[in-house]
Amino acid sequence: MLQLKKPLAIIDLETTGVNLSSDRIVEIAIVKIQTDGTRQIKRKLLNPEIPISVVSRDLHGITNEMVKDAPTFKQVANEIKQFLDNCDLAGYNSNRFDIPLLAEEFLRVGLEFDFNHRRLLDVQKIFHMMEQRTLSAAYKFYCNKNLEGAHGAEVDAVATWEILQAQIEKYPQLGTSVDAIITCIGDDNIVDFARRMIMENGVEVFNFGKHKGRSVVDVLKAEPQYYDWMMKGDFPMHTKAKLTEIFNRTLLKKGL
Repeated sequence: MLQLKKPLAIIDLETTGVNLSSDRIVEIAIVKIQTDGTRQIKRKLLNPEIPISVVSRDLHGITNEMVKDAPTFKQVANEIKQFLDNCDLAGYNSNRFDIPLLAEEFLRVGLEFDFNHRRLLDVQKIFHMMEQRTLSAAYKFYCNKNLEGAHGAEVDAVATWEILQAQIEKYPQLGTSVDAIITCIGDDNIVDFARRMIMENGVEVFNFGKHKGRSVVDVLKAEPQYYDWMMKGDFPMHTKAKLTEIFNRTLLKKGL
């Protein structure tokens, strides 16, 4: 069994779409596993205050009518933050979607939520490294069960927890702690959740566009206007916040 030093919160989101900058959460489910193995579940439908795309509606079955009287993220943000207090975070494809979008929602409502001191465990990464499959196939492969009600946030989050437990049993090389698993599968060397900037040899570099592969600090020193362009552009708030941290740090160094 997984040995936990702190609670592990497994998160699954259903959303209006897949754009980190503009889409919103319509359902959130969190399965919190305590260090003694007991679990708590929190699930909420949310009013995203924007229309749900047809593609997303057809995928998760949540309609605009179903969420029109639900609370907004702002109304439940503190409750969610408290539920996640002192937790490491996990999910299925969570490092690329669920956690980045959750970070955006916290930033939009001006609520500080520290992701930096939490381990982020993406169960999909284990699966893709070992087997290369989807969540439903992973559930069938590891748990020998059909995933009934897929794309419901609570169903997916609970299934992800069951898959993680089965992976630990199947692959002894993973170890039995969150730290050991991340050491085995590799940590994501990212600066921002949208992966516009990554770490290479301890240096932040751009991961897109004309400056891909170049040091962020070097670009900001040579082209300060590039910072303005990104801040005005359609980039996630988390990307802009991290870029601003680097920009401010660069200005402080120049002033020394």
